[in-house]
Amino acid sequence: SPLDNYQHLHTHPLINEEFLRKVQLNPRENAIVTSMYNDAFAVPIATLGHSLNKVNSVARRIIFYLPSRVSPRALCIATMAGWEAFPVDRVDPPADGGVHQHFIDQFTKLKLWNFEDLGIKALVYLDADTLVRRNFDELFALPFNFAAVPDVYIDDPGFTIGFNAGVMFVRPSGGAFRDLVSHINTANYSHWEAEQAYLNVFYGADTVRLPYVYNGNIAIKRRNPRLWEGLQDELRLIHFSLVKPFWRNVYDEIGLDYVHDTVKLRATDWDSAFREEILEWGQSWTEVERKYGHEIMKC
Repeated sequence: SPLDNYQHLHTHPLINEEFLRKVQLNPRENAIVTSMYNDAFAVPIATLGHSLNKVNSVARRIIFYLPSRVSPRALCIATMAGWEAFPVDRVDPPADGGVHQHFIDQFTKLKLWNFEDLGIKALVYLDADTLVRRNFDELFALPFNFAAVPDVYIDDPGFTIGFNAGVMFVRPSGGAFRDLVSHINTANYSHWEAEQAYLNVFYGADTVRLPYVYNGNIAIKRRNPRLWEGLQDELRLIHFSLVKPFWRNVYDEIGLDYVHDTVKLRATDWDSAFREEILEWGQSWTEVERKYGHEIMKC
């Protein structure tokens, strides 16, 4: 594909700053949202929030969480860097099963479309396994209802037109939410891949495909290191899709005293291919400890 044959042929900016200066945004109507399905998400969400603070986004920060799965202590840690906590009811997966166990709660992500009840007119959703490098508030100026970044796989099919649901732009709509929920059990899609497969079917023909800098999936680095290098000047965030710096095993909560050891361990995964990015996440967690450590101990 052209992306497998990537060549760095220009240095033109991604964003038209003149246009953006003319756009008026209301910070209270825009939100950056993440999800918390259990206590293991506390540390990555706190770190994500800190990275957002560093880039001076003016949007609201909201965590939606499952009250029956998240302890008060974990929620206290997660919200340390300024997130608002918003409890939601779980959206059940397809009744006939088949969903990967790690994704069993992720149909709850459809609750994003209900956020107009909070006065939100536009939101950017980020999975907790992301780390922000640059401000991306320009996304709130998009006139579209849904946008996401194309997915990438290290092997075939490689670069695809299907999108990754770890980073999405959404304009909430109660009508869209009702339609989304109503077709979970009847639409034809791979249940194994959960809400990502479903949303690709629901929005497949209507999705605005965003540039890769808005979802710096580390799979890109493995698939084409030259492309990954070419994205660095404009990269808005890193998405740790293949390896999580903060978990020994998937959804396996570790004690706060073991986070740095886990980062060092994960940095050796994939023959240390993602060492630089994983250590960058570790540095951000160190900053969280320095800034919020005393308050975290009170949680």
